[in-house]
Amino acid sequence: MTTPNDNRDNRRDTLVARADVLLEALPYLRRYAGTTMVIKYGGHAMTEEHLKESFAQDIVLLKYVGINPVIVHGGGPQINELLEKLGVQSRFVRGMRVTDQATMDVVEMVLGKISNEIVSLINRQGGKAVGLSGKDGELILARRMTVEDKGGKGGRVDIGLVGEVGAVNPEVIQSLDRSGFIPVIAPVGVGEKGESYNINADLVAGEVAEALRAEKLILLTDVVGIKGADGELITTLDMDRALELIRDGVISAGMIPKVECCIDALRGGVQKTHIVDGRVRHAVLLEVLTNEGVGTEVLRQAPRGVARRRAAR
Repeated sequence: MTTPNDNRDNRRDTLVARADVLLEALPYLRRYAGTTMVIKYGGHAMTEEHLKESFAQDIVLLKYVGINPVIVHGGGPQINELLEKLGVQSRFVRGMRVTDQATMDVVEMVLGKISNEIVSLINRQGGKAVGLSGKDGELILARRMTVEDKGGKGGRVDIGLVGEVGAVNPEVIQSLDRSGFIPVIAPVGVGEKGESYNINADLVAGEVAEALRAEKLILLTDVVGIKGADGELITTLDMDRALELIRDGVISAGMIPKVECCIDALRGGVQKTHIVDGRVRHAVLLEVLTNEGVGTEVLRQAPRGVARRRAAR
């Protein structure tokens, strides 16, 4: 039979457990105060209402504890949906959409709408967010991307207004950070003649993280992280091992560019990179402020003795 004393003890134990959770975060709060973290926001985390709300809460909390989050968002599924509604037929070369000016207009419209929604979500949670395009303040200078022609003729194929990052001018972001704002960046770059280029959001996030010398680059995905040949999640992975898993075909398909993005960012000066399961509520906080995390961290060199257990982050 449960007594009043039992209930009081249970309530006390619950409160102590909550305090223990806060104390687990303390060393990470101390370590990361004043640092910058670039977060690529996409997948289910950007489409499901409960995940959108928890993401916004995570970002606002990070800002309040002295961490400077910078968000880069995608929008591929939303762009596809609107193009289909408009009856615009798409052509792809090696998985890249051939983008004419009409398609680019749709891309900018959709990405602008998504930026506004993210800004609103964050502001409703008590943050101060500002939406940016890579064209604002010439934040992202872009050049036209071509892809290798594997259709038999060789050479390169022009796929239109699809770009790659030429340079990132971080002054706009740094100014917003210092003023207490949270930048929300749409992955559109500007060419030397003022033309707009659509750029892969993962690549933009990686390049922005390099330019800011960010402490962390976090890619939100719709998978649990990187798995080994045995199908088990690898929580910590160094660059050499990651490249080996790509060569062996263990890391394949859509995970390859994400891992390569992490490796490039690490080589460019980012301290740590993470591929995180964005389908988990509060995935960003769990990855940044807890011992276990909810994905795979990719490091320059894994600490000695670390295999499948999370390294000290």
